Amino acid sequence: MAKNTRTIVEEIAMPIVEALGFQYVDTEYAKQGQDWLLTVYIDKDGGVLIDDCETASRAIEAVLDEKDLIAESYILCVSSPGLDRPLKNERDFARCMGSEIDIKLYKPFQGKKEYTGVLTAYTPSSITVETDENEITFDCKETAKISLHLDF
Repeated sequence: MAKNTRTIVEEIAMPIVEALGFQYVDTEYAKQGQDWLLTVYIDKDGGVLIDDCETASRAIEAVLDEKDLIAESYILCVSSPGLDRPLKNERDFARCMGSEIDIKLYKPFQGKKEYTGVLTAYTPSSITVETDENEITFDCKETAKISLHLDF
């Protein structure tokens, strides 16, 4: 089975990003208007600066150009995932353990589709939060989006 573009770029970008001292977060490859947009998300303690994005972009672009594995013409963008990014992998959940998070569900649980609570446990198949009322464990397959809770 052939690998998709996102997977190919992830395999190339992840070691480059980590060698530069950043954390690889995710890759998106999507058509926007008439253009293909390839976005690689990076992070680091203290936040990502524009110079960090430029450094990572130049390094990733050089390897992608050399390997020439993407058939379509595309625009490469390296970006911070932002504060409201979804938590997707074990590293994200480990970083947010003990923090308040928001959970959006596909269908209501106990009459609600949205919960806010302190992340107390995570496995690849379940997530547990302590809410004002009680502790609740959700099956990860039932969650539409999980993100860090932001108060403005």
